[in-house]
Amino acid sequence: MLYLIGLWESVRDFIATGGDVLYVVAAALLLMWILMIERYWYVSSVFPKAMKQIIADWEARKDTTSWYAHRIRDAWISQASDKLSERMLLIKTLVAMCPLIGLLGTVTGMIAVFEVMAVQGTGNPRLMAGGISMATIPTMAGMVAALSGVFFSSRLEAKVKISKEKLVDSLPHH
Repeated sequence: MLYLIGLWESVRDFIATGGDVLYVVAAALLLMWILMIERYWYVSSVFPKAMKQIIADWEARKDTTSWYAHRIRDAWISQASDKLSERMLLIKTLVAMCPLIGLLGTVTGMIAVFEVMAVQGTGNPRLMAGGISMATIPTMAGMVAALSGVFFSSRLEAKVKISKEKLVDSLPHH
């Protein structure tokens, strides 16, 4: 329990040093990871069952060679593909937004530095250092959040692509 309290105090100090923009970075990171975990779950648990059902429906059809049958096949593949790709654009957008939110923190930190300079003058480096750390920490946090998202979202995108290809390959095109 003491470890968790110490961890919470470290996080609180980090946010106090970096400013309120870190809450926005944390919210974007949390949403991004919730969406990525949901997509991983869908691709690995839900989609295989849906794919088996589509394959069973295709094999149960008497007509699999006509033009109409191929349009039905294409529609089923398209619907499954859309389900696989759901929220991928939102995940990519959140990944791209994290560094931008960090840059917003940089701007607010620099504004704090200029406020200190306007009020206290340029002679107090200790006060200016607080604003400069408030300017750099959100940028670093946004970059770290984006890097974690880039790696896992690209892996997720590859899994989605492979799942789509497996579905197409599993529905024979006579």
